[in-house]
Amino acid sequence: MPADTNPYGGVFGGWLMAQMALGAGSLASRIGQSKAVVVSATDFTFPGAMAVGDELSVYCDCVATGTTSLTIAAEAVARERNSEATITVAKGTFKFVLIGEDGRPRALAGKPTLLLPKDDTNGK
Repeated sequence: MPADTNPYGGVFGGWLMAQMALGAGSLASRIGQSKAVVVSATDFTFPGAMAVGDELSVYCDCVATGTTSLTIAAEAVARERNSEATITVAKGTFKFVLIGEDGRPRALAGKPTLLLPKDDTNGK
C-alpha cells in the first residue's frame, strides 16, 4: 500500500490533518508574529473522500484568541485532478500557543490583525 493512502485507495485522513495543521500554523504565526505550536486539534470531520492525484486547498480563519493562544478553524477542499469539481474533505479546529524567544508562551500583542495584499485588479 503506498504511503499516505488508506486501504481503500483514498488519501489517509492523518495526512489531511497534517496539511491542515501546516496551513493553520502559517496563519497563527502570521497573526501572532511569532512561533506558534499546536496544543490541540478538535472537532474533526471527514465529509468527503480525496483521491490520490486530487489538488488540495486549505482555508483557515482565526475564530478566537486568548492571552497566549489562537484558535484556527480549517477546511480542506479537494479539486478533482481533471476537472473543476470540488468537495470538502475535512474540517477541524486547531489551538496554537505563541512561543517567545525564551521558548515559553508569550502574550498576543494587542488586537490581532492580518493585513492581506491589496487587490489591484480594479485598477486602484
